[in-house]
Amino acid sequence: MSEERIDDVPLAVDATDQSAHPGSGRWERELLEKLATAALKEQRRARRWGIFFKLLGFSYLFLLLALYYPVNWETPTASVKPHTGLVDLKGIISATSDANAERIIKGLRNAFEDKKTKGVVLRINSPGGSPVQSSEINHEITRLRKKYPDKHLYAVCTDVCASGAYYVAVAADRIYVDKASIVGSIGVRMDSFGFVDAMKKLGVERRLMTAGEHKGILDPFLPERKDEVQYIHTLLENIHQQFIDAVRKGRGKRLKETPDIFSGLFWTGEQGVQLGLADGFATADEVARKVIGAEEIVDYTPEPDVWERISRRLGASLSAVVDSLAHAHLD
Repeated sequence: MSEERIDDVPLAVDATDQSAHPGSGRWERELLEKLATAALKEQRRARRWGIFFKLLGFSYLFLLLALYYPVNWETPTASVKPHTGLVDLKGIISATSDANAERIIKGLRNAFEDKKTKGVVLRINSPGGSPVQSSEINHEITRLRKKYPDKHLYAVCTDVCASGAYYVAVAADRIYVDKASIVGSIGVRMDSFGFVDAMKKLGVERRLMTAGEHKGILDPFLPERKDEVQYIHTLLENIHQQFIDAVRKGRGKRLKETPDIFSGLFWTGEQGVQLGLADGFATADEVARKVIGAEEIVDYTPEPDVWERISRRLGASLSAVVDSLAHAHLD
C-alpha cells in the first residue's frame, strides 16, 4: 500500500486497523495531533531561521556603522602653526557622562601643553551637575593658568551655562556669552520623594533595620525628621558657600552682587553681562580670531575610548534587533 507523507506524518490508513473504524473517530484525532505537532515543529524551525537571519542582518548593520563612522585609533595631530585650542563641555556634568572631570581635564592639559597653542577656549553648553566634578575642573583650570601664565583660557557659553557649568566657567580669564544664553543659577539642590501617605493608603508597612541612628536618613518611605532635615540643609549650605567663594574668587570686582545673585536664579546672557557674571558677547570663532589672535582652531576634546564607542553603537544596534525579535515573537 502506497503512502503520502507530510513531514513524516503518514496519511494512509490501514483499513484493517480497528481504530480506524468510521464510528470511532480515534484515527481522525491522531491524525490531527500529528499534523499539529508537525506544524509546531515547522514554526519553530522557521523562527530559528528568522532569528539567524536577523542576527546576520544585525552584524551587517554593525559593519556598515563601523564603516560609516570610522574609529579614530589615534589622537588627532595638532596644527603645526599657532592656533587656538578648543575643549567642549556638553551635557550634564557627572562622573558617568561625557562631561566628566577626567575627560575635560585631559583635553585642557593637552591644549595647554601644546607649544603651538596661543590660547584656549572652553566652550560650554551644560545645565550643571555634580559639584565635585565641577570643582575638580575649576581647580585644574586655575592650576593650568598659573603654570602657563602666557596662555589665557576663555569660557564661551552657548545655550546654557548654569549651576555646576558656571562653577567651571568662573575659573576662566574671561567669560563670553550670547545675549540669549542662560547663565547663573548659583545654588545647590538635592532631590527626593516621599511615599509615606501613599503607603498608608495602600496598607504597606515599611520595615527598615539599621545600625546607626541616622543610617536611614532621606529614606523616602519614612517620615521626615526635623533634625535630619536641618542636617541636610547644613550640608547644602556648606556646598553653596564653596560655590559662592569660587564665583567671588573668579569674578572678583567685576561681579555686581545683589540680594538675588546667589539665590539660585538665572539670567540671560545680556543680563549676565550687566551683573558681571560674564564679560561680553562672542562665539568661540570670534574669541579665537579677535581675542586670542589665532583664527585656526584645533579641537582637543578627547574622544570616548575606542571600545566605549564600539560598545555604544553595538548596544544601540543590538537593542533594535532584540526589540524586533520581541515584537516578532509576540506577533
